[in-house]
Amino acid sequence: MENSVSQLIDQKIKELNDWRGSMLSQLRSLVKQADPEVIEEWKWRGVPVWYHDGIICTGETYKNVVKMTFAKGAALKDPASLFNASLDGNTRRAIDFHEDDQINEKALKELIRAAVILNKSKIKKS
Repeated sequence: MENSVSQLIDQKIKELNDWRGSMLSQLRSLVKQADPEVIEEWKWRGVPVWYHDGIICTGETYKNVVKMTFAKGAALKDPASLFNASLDGNTRRAIDFHEDDQINEKALKELIRAAVILNKSKIKKS
């Protein structure tokens, strides 16, 4: 299953055929670098979802933005102030990436690792 999910994400990136595909590909790569044990899934009719002991984040593509939504983002420290969307909810937080945005790779990988640590801590308490 993992291989076919990976192929679906590859296909989505290819089909986007513009900056959004490139951005999604870059974000995917950073997730995998931050957490080599990450599991990719394909949800909600075409959204890449990255898991490790629960959802870490999603990679949604829209006309003018690639949105990376962290499932438990409100519980994460964000010293680099990466979160810029979905700030009013009690649980999720998101980062909207626009066409010419530069990714703060170091800070994003730290945020991904923090989400994994949070997921693991929730598992142990259960």
